[in-house]
Amino acid sequence: MSLIGQAGLDEVVVVDDGSQDATPDVLAAATRDLPLTCLRHATPQGRSAATNAGATTARGDLLIFLDGDTLSGPGLVAAHVAAHADADDRIGRGETWNLRCTRFLSDPEHGVFWAHEAHRATLMSTAERTAACVTPAQIRDDFDAIRRRAAPGVYPGAGPRRLHEVEMQALREHPTSSRLWAAASGSNLSVRRDRFLAAGGLDAAIDLNEHRELAYRLCAGGACLVPVEGAFTYHLTHRTGWRDPLTDLGWAGVFADRHPDAPLDALAQFWRTVSAPEASAAFFAA
Repeated sequence: MSLIGQAGLDEVVVVDDGSQDATPDVLAAATRDLPLTCLRHATPQGRSAATNAGATTARGDLLIFLDGDTLSGPGLVAAHVAAHADADDRIGRGETWNLRCTRFLSDPEHGVFWAHEAHRATLMSTAERTAACVTPAQIRDDFDAIRRRAAPGVYPGAGPRRLHEVEMQALREHPTSSRLWAAASGSNLSVRRDRFLAAGGLDAAIDLNEHRELAYRLCAGGACLVPVEGAFTYHLTHRTGWRDPLTDLGWAGVFADRHPDAPLDALAQFWRTVSAPEASAAFFAA
């Protein structure tokens, strides 16, 4: 819904990667308001394969990658289009902020709590439960109310916030760094469709940090990662915790096999010490 009315939007491709809920019905209803193309996988193929399928189906010149659990801020599409207006060798990264309280809700629109979080509802007033919701009326008529409750970083907490700040600072202050690929984001990312397809898309063998591996290849081919100022998405953090790339290492083995010279040890050390400003600066200054 947050894409309705976005200037510069020609097409929305949604890949339903084997959902078992009401997603097909929701998408069918959305075709009334959006130029929607829907693909459905009978069984889940994984994020990379789903993204590649959507990119192959898309007809536009510029791909903007978004996640199903994020809201697009006003002007997002126009900001990405502007970032690529005078160059075709860019990878654009916008900012993803998290929405407080939504991680407790299985249905943020109607304020339904996850079963294991139901006790929280008994501790909250009606006003507090209402304030935790994200409704179509807010998206349509009062997006500032959503912005006011958001905080930098894809997840709540000091670590995700600091990582977000350091990555955006690197994009703005170290545009020639050879390690900017490490600041690529999983969504709110844009690239020319012909460049994405020529590079082979995302590596289907990777389902964590696949966006960084793609950026590594594209940057090695002459592309540059740039900040897309004014492009914000807002993550409905509907789960507790996240996959930790320092412990969930399946991606790292594939990445290292593909790119033996990639500084993955330095990247891991950067993530471990992201709260130390000198360590953060040292990684992207290399």
